[in-house]
Amino acid sequence: MKALSYERVFHLLLIVPHFNIFWRNEVLTTMSTMEIELQHTTSVFRCGRKTLDFSARTYIMGVLNVTPDSFSDAGKYATQEKAVDHALQMAADGADIIDVGGESTRPKGPYGEGAEEVSVEEEIRRVIPVIKELSARSAVAISIDTYKSAVAEAALDAGAAIVNDISGLNFDTSMAHVVASHGATLIAMHTKGTPRTMQQNPTYEDVVKEVKQSLFLSIEKARAAGIEQVMVDPGIGFGKTLGHNLLLMKNLRQFVELGCPIAIGPSRKAFIGMLLDLPVSQRLEGTAAAIAASILAGANVVRVHDVKEIKRVALVTDAILRASKTNP
Repeated sequence: MKALSYERVFHLLLIVPHFNIFWRNEVLTTMSTMEIELQHTTSVFRCGRKTLDFSARTYIMGVLNVTPDSFSDAGKYATQEKAVDHALQMAADGADIIDVGGESTRPKGPYGEGAEEVSVEEEIRRVIPVIKELSARSAVAISIDTYKSAVAEAALDAGAAIVNDISGLNFDTSMAHVVASHGATLIAMHTKGTPRTMQQNPTYEDVVKEVKQSLFLSIEKARAAGIEQVMVDPGIGFGKTLGHNLLLMKNLRQFVELGCPIAIGPSRKAFIGMLLDLPVSQRLEGTAAAIAASILAGANVVRVHDVKEIKRVALVTDAILRASKTNP
């Protein structure tokens, strides 16, 4: 049988008018049992000096906020020395990737009025010295968490190898070109609205379907620009209610159909606080449960604050996931 592109077939099934949802699901179920070539899916990514073999295990992305107003650490690592020391400690604790962010995307809500937008110049001032020093002192893969192409370009020139774009290439029209021209990896995340407005009554008819369609379009945009290594992230907490977040995590396996490795970041998020009635500082157990569920549902990269603890969670969950009758 001639190899098919799952992405293309899936897209056609979504857009063909009057295609009965029952038959669409029947076709997708049948396709999942066939040998279908997932175009653009590479089980091994090269990110700087780090090789990520997604068939082997789950990879840990440590969060490094060099901002004064992050929801999770409130400026604890806002100086270069503290930021680099923390990044090196996360790497020692098992982080494969360090995700450096210079602008908080904290929404308006339980944490106050929301984070203030910062200029490109200020964001570059915050992140570039940290990336340069970290790149010189460690072989850990470095990601830049930004939706601004100028910041991404400066970060890639300084030693970053991954661009984590919360907008999925939708906020800055130059971002795709910058990522492609540097041969960098893209994490295309879904968000609804902007960081300042995204939690103001987000609504969907079918959150899983709509987020998946949006990410498919981000992948198409990335491919058209020449980006070869793309991960997708459903964007937990970015323009979603408690129910939306739970549905996305419950149905995360469906995102495997997009043909890209899956990244996810439930760490310390508000939905955990809502479920457990706990502040940010007491959400480790809830984060661990969300991470384990995500790995079992197909996540390849987990973005977390508590690296040492979640590394252990990932090791056990991977062992369960990969257990074999023939190799006990």
